Amino acid sequence: MGFYQKHLFVCHNQRAEGKPCCADYDSAHARDYLKARCKTLGIHGEGQVRINQAGCLGRCEQGPVLVIYPEGTWYTWVDEQDLDEIISQHLQQGQIVKRLLL
Repeated sequence: MGFYQKHLFVCHNQRAEGKPCCADYDSAHARDYLKARCKTLGIHGEGQVRINQAGCLGRCEQGPVLVIYPEGTWYTWVDEQDLDEIISQHLQQGQIVKRLLL
């Protein structure tokens, strides 16, 4: 096992000239929300879950985008309830949230 069981990367990329990007969906809030929720649940930190911002993940038209490693599972979301489902199902129970997959 690596230093973390799960590592999430939330795209924060802001593209120029009005091109679609994850920042348009307030992905910074999503990252902050995910991190705070995981800390509250006691699953954030060494040996558990790490949540980081990322630059462009190359799927801007499908944004907002987050990816979870080591599985390499790509998700999108609409609201905090979707993020809660990713936390509960994927991070805590190890089950993919199929309806949010990219």
